[in-house]
This record gives sequence, structure tokens and C-alpha cells, in this order.
Amino acid sequence: MTHTPKIEKISVFDRINASALMLLTSEYKSLEQLRRKNDYPMFPTFETTPSMPIKRTKINGVDIRYAHSEAIGKPTLVMLSPFPQSILAYAPIWTGLAEHYNLYAYDMPGFGGSAGGIEYMSFKAQGDFLKEFLNHLDIQEPHLLGPDVGMPAIVYYVGTYDNDVKSLLIGDGPAINPSSNASAIRKMVDSSFWRTVFKVTGAGSLVQGCIKVCYTNYRPNQEEISDYIASYRNRIPAVMQWFKDYPKSLATVDPLLDKIELPTQIFWGENDAILYVDNGERLAKRMSNAELTVFKDSGHFCYQDRYQEFSLMVKYWIDKTQ
Repeated sequence: MTHTPKIEKISVFDRINASALMLLTSEYKSLEQLRRKNDYPMFPTFETTPSMPIKRTKINGVDIRYAHSEAIGKPTLVMLSPFPQSILAYAPIWTGLAEHYNLYAYDMPGFGGSAGGIEYMSFKAQGDFLKEFLNHLDIQEPHLLGPDVGMPAIVYYVGTYDNDVKSLLIGDGPAINPSSNASAIRKMVDSSFWRTVFKVTGAGSLVQGCIKVCYTNYRPNQEEISDYIASYRNRIPAVMQWFKDYPKSLATVDPLLDKIELPTQIFWGENDAILYVDNGERLAKRMSNAELTVFKDSGHFCYQDRYQEFSLMVKYWIDKTQ
């Protein structure tokens, strides 16, 4: 018998909590103005989610959800999941990229559809796991792509371990110190009170809040939303540890930036209301072999907000650095 996943929906409670949070989010008014300018869609950008070849494996005893489209003889690209989304966030660009690359994406342990808990809630732990993932699947000479929480994992890995990585594509995440944090991140990082609020209100409220504050062009469909809520149902307390230890983790990763000489494509949404775009600008100046692409009129989820442009950027970069 085929198991049909339960459809998780945004509840009235979630909407009320997210709306209350927006009243205390200084960037929200300008984001709403930008959405009106962009003719933000009333209906999902994709009625149905483009298919991805979802697989599972155990690494160090931890159940990991990943996707893989094999393309023998072509460059390899490995993509790390963002938060509070999952690898389904890459569905809009998957098919196009799979035509050109031996393509992987995985939900980092403790995030998305993978198992794992508080023991993985640091930049170092995720960087260590990236090494394990590549070794487990015998992935060689990859290009690594990681927005959001995936970005510091990649920086830690390539800055710490000997590797055969070809290039990096990183953005919308923390790595440089000091970090220019928008109000939502400041709440999670700086305030035990707000971390408790996020723990109590749960996954649905967090996902709905991010829909309001991270998108300026793209509207997710019910399948995407359901997967994101299911990914973090009863897991927000563990994830909040990642934010509690954010300053400590940042101090670990920042010095590694000066050691990284790999070709690095930095990307950012011009109107990112989670981590301001000046993080990307300073990162591009700090790293010795980096270029910056800023997606105009785009939010934190720029890989979806500008998914067509983002896909072209990835293809251009890999062709250039392979």
C-alpha cells in the first residue's frame, strides 16, 4: 500500500500569529509595497510542484532525505536545503539543471525531511556532515550550492577540510562577522523570549511568517507549504538552538573566509528582509576569488523569487568554472 503524506495546512492560529509578528517586523511595510509593484500573484506560481527523484539513505545512523538525477560525464552540483523550507524549494529549477549536471540536493540533518536534532544545530556540525554526505555517496569534484543555513555549512567545510570542490555558489546566509541581521533574525538570535515565542507558536506560524517576509515574486503551492510545515512540526525547539548559538558559530566560520581561494559566486536578494544585502557586498570584497550577483526586487528566497534568472546564473557559473 502506498503511503500518502498528510496534507499540512496553515491554520487560522498560524495566520493570526504571523500577522502579529509582521506588526513588529520593521521591513514588512516596504516588502508589501514591493509585492504590489511586482504584481505579486494571487495564485501559486506552480499549480503542481515539478517532480524530483526523492531518495533516502542513512549516514552515521541518521535518516537523510535527498534527491539525485544522475548524469554520467557531466559536472556535479550538490545543493543544500534552506530553512524553513526543504529541498522542495529547488523543484522549480530541478528539471532544467538536471539536463546539464549530475545533480544532488539534500535536507541537512535536523532540517527539512531529514532526521537529526539539536546535535546538528551549529555551522560546524553541518559542515562536518557535508563531508560525510560527499564521502557516503562518493561524490567527487562537486560544485556546492547553499543559500541560507546551507551557506555557513559550505564555508566551514571548504575552509576546514582538504577537498576537491570545483566552486561555490553561496548566498542569503550568515558567514561574515559582524552579520547585518534584519529584525526577524535579531529576535531569534538575541532574545530568549522570542525564541520561546517561536517554539510555542510552532511550524505553521513560522512558515506563514516566512511566506510574508521572504517572498516578493513567488507564491508557493499547497504541496510545498505542507512539506515545509511537516518538516518542522515539533522541531522548532531544536532549530532555535542554531539561532541561539549563531554568534558562537559565526565566530568559528568568519576567520575561514580568508583561507578560501575557490571560485565563489555569491548571490543575494536585493530586498532580503532576513539578512541584509550588505552582507553579500562585504563578503564579495572579503573573499579573494568571489563575484556577487544581486537579484533585483527579490526577497530572501531569491532562488525561487527569480528562479529562471537564478538557474541561468548557476549554469553560467558552472560552465565558467568547470
